[in-house]
Amino acid sequence: MVETTVLVVAKAPIAGFAKTRLTPPLRPTDAAKLAAAALLDTLAAVRASGARRAVVAWTGELADAQYSAEIERELVDFEVVPQRGRTFGERLANAHTDAAQFGLPVLQIGMDTPQITPELLAGAAGHLVSGRDAVLGPATDGGWWALGLTDPRAARLLTDVPMSTHRTGELTRETLAANGFDITLLSTLTDVDHVDDIATVAAVSSGLFGAVAADLMIASGTGP
Repeated sequence: MVETTVLVVAKAPIAGFAKTRLTPPLRPTDAAKLAAAALLDTLAAVRASGARRAVVAWTGELADAQYSAEIERELVDFEVVPQRGRTFGERLANAHTDAAQFGLPVLQIGMDTPQITPELLAGAAGHLVSGRDAVLGPATDGGWWALGLTDPRAARLLTDVPMSTHRTGELTRETLAANGFDITLLSTLTDVDHVDDIATVAAVSSGLFGAVAADLMIASGTGP
């Protein structure tokens, strides 16, 4: 058991609400199916990672989501808290605060990297348990896919970092370093943010995401 809380920041995979940057060429329903598959793979990896606690910061109506029944079954093993805040940075900071209630280091991820494995999460959490201040997982688009903190108060720094830009990862790292945090960088991963990312991530995914992606890419005519 790894003495860490893994926090998943998640949005209900609802057509027109999740993965809107994939439409077009995908239909909103198909984009939401991809989001649901990514979320289910992510939750499965977290459950198998050996983390002491698991929290999902949630927004949206689960009943309206694709694969709602499957997601509901997975969430039984998680502490589910609502996302709070006006901006994305505020929601992330508040989610860290909520996840820190167990008194453990917090490793936060999203639902855009279904290729993560339990071993990758356990390794990232291990850095926090061994005493590193922070871990940061860069994304190929310039953002980040993971942020781990031993002191959740540091997450308040995110409210001053512009989110969803090609410099978000760089600016997050600079902000943490400027405030005295010792940062360990994790492997660089690709987020599923744009349609060109789907095949890249599916090729290294072993769960539901790869199967759904293959079906949708063939059906939409955007695949081989």
